[in-house]
Amino acid sequence: MNLKLEKGSPTDIDSRLEKEKRCYKLLDELGLEYYRCDHPDSNANTMEDCLKIDSILEAVVCKNLFLCNRQHTQFYLLMMPGDKVFKTKELSGQLGCARLSFAEPEYMEKYLDITPGSVSILGLMNDHDNAVQLLVDKDVLEGEYVGCHPCINTTSLKIRKDDMFGPLLNAMHHDMIAVELVGESYQT
Repeated sequence: MNLKLEKGSPTDIDSRLEKEKRCYKLLDELGLEYYRCDHPDSNANTMEDCLKIDSILEAVVCKNLFLCNRQHTQFYLLMMPGDKVFKTKELSGQLGCARLSFAEPEYMEKYLDITPGSVSILGLMNDHDNAVQLLVDKDVLEGEYVGCHPCINTTSLKIRKDDMFGPLLNAMHHDMIAVELVGESYQT
């Protein structure tokens, strides 16, 4: 796999999906600096794939989970380090809500215009009704850069943490709740 880190939006923008184009447009309109790594032959479907791809990004590797309550009335996008194990009881306790579970793909598409494997904070730009609450593990906030997808998992982006959780999040009209997940790390 020959990966290359490039600055800004792709030169072949016309061949990209509309939802991906919207991501670049938003980042460019905000004047944010970002880096891009295209990997069309290696979709980032698993954390193992992401680790290979994100090694070139030199950014916090995030696991992005789309969650909901049992009644499917509250939806959450959780960003946590990729090496942590998710424990729903731990998060539910911090939020003071009933046990959370993974939301069905149709809700992901309805609210974020994202399909499984492509979940990303940038999907919040498509959530005009603020149906999804962003949850960010405190360890994600430790690094200088965070990696994410532009709503498709054939490309990964590197964005400065302060830009992501500042101007970008504000432009998407969302806020975040910082959570502290202990979760055991995977053994490598």
